[in-house]
Amino acid sequence: MKFASLSTALVLVGIATALPSGLQRRCERPSNTTVLPEPTETMSIPPTEDPAPMPTAAPLPPPSSDGGSGANVFGGSNLYYVAGTNSDQRKYLFGAMQDANMKVLRVWLDSQKNGFTKGTPIRDIPDLETSIGQWDDTVLNWMDEVMLDAHAYGIKLLISMHSNNALYRPDVYANAFGGPDGFYTRQDAQEAFDNRLRHVMDHVHTSLGKKWSELSEYIFAFEAQNEAMIGLGQEYIQSHQEWQCDRAKTIRSALNGNTGILVTTGGASWVDESIQDGWLNCPELDIVALHAYGQGDFDTGKLQGVVQRAQNAGKRLMMQEWGVCYYQTDKNQNCDSGPADGNRGANVAQWAAQIQAAGLSWLYWQVLPNADPHWGGDFEIGVGEPGWEELKQASRDARSLLGAFDFSGFIL
Repeated sequence: MKFASLSTALVLVGIATALPSGLQRRCERPSNTTVLPEPTETMSIPPTEDPAPMPTAAPLPPPSSDGGSGANVFGGSNLYYVAGTNSDQRKYLFGAMQDANMKVLRVWLDSQKNGFTKGTPIRDIPDLETSIGQWDDTVLNWMDEVMLDAHAYGIKLLISMHSNNALYRPDVYANAFGGPDGFYTRQDAQEAFDNRLRHVMDHVHTSLGKKWSELSEYIFAFEAQNEAMIGLGQEYIQSHQEWQCDRAKTIRSALNGNTGILVTTGGASWVDESIQDGWLNCPELDIVALHAYGQGDFDTGKLQGVVQRAQNAGKRLMMQEWGVCYYQTDKNQNCDSGPADGNRGANVAQWAAQIQAAGLSWLYWQVLPNADPHWGGDFEIGVGEPGWEELKQASRDARSLLGAFDFSGFIL
């Protein structure tokens, strides 16, 4: 999402005490939102007006040569707080994703402590790092459960090991190293963060008895951080490209020769900011991830240009985040990615088709296992809600389309 208007302000004032407005709009409950009632002990899924039956796991289809495998495009989703969900919620979500032939879910390891996120009742997720180098592995243990549930539905996880958003909370890194700029520039900050990456990847799965770095059947990719340096401006990112490659070296080293799990960047505000020459030329990075929320970034011709850049560099690309803003004129919703008033499903179908026409696999931001509460300008789509059928069809169509990059060895 675009934060150009924030760049100068953030550089001048240093660490903010709250998330930049765009980050808050996408990931947090707006301050003027009515507080929902506390979740029950059973963490039941809030009903929609027309609740769909609980999907059940189906046998995974065998690889085929007619669009079911190979270099074909695939769809998927994000649900950054999935570690806080219960088994019923996850099975509902994963069953819907399987029905849509979605192959990857992107997740984060950040804390969530408000009881409800995007209308989903969740258990509070504690911070992984309580102070620098001191660990509470609760979120990792919960993600072990998520991994098993996802795998039963033919879905792998893309694990983001930290989010830039947390720096604006501020988290332990921002407090210890003087805010976002110190986090990205200080050597001691980078060493501390590399320890976090290694700690996550060395975590031994509570049921499988293997380190996460060995679980290529369950994990699609690792990324160091969601939207690193977002809000500091494109020039700042260009001047600090080595941060991303240095973190990729740490991840690659922790993988200890396991090439079955990919290493990716975590995107940025928009397409041009998401793709940098230093990342295309970094041997340890497998994927350069694109994030886009504006109509211009969904233009097939533009996307084909960045696809060509990546192909020339021997790198994979994927549209790791994209979405169609929920907008209704009469509600004066904040929506800077273009009107979807009365025609959101058509926008979903059109923009997905444009992304796929460029040969890109994609992860939508984001599919919910509950009705979307529409907190401000949002991009979420609840299973069975308006836009879901079009998104589901787009993902099904993707598996019959030839992609620009081969992920066949990395999805189920």
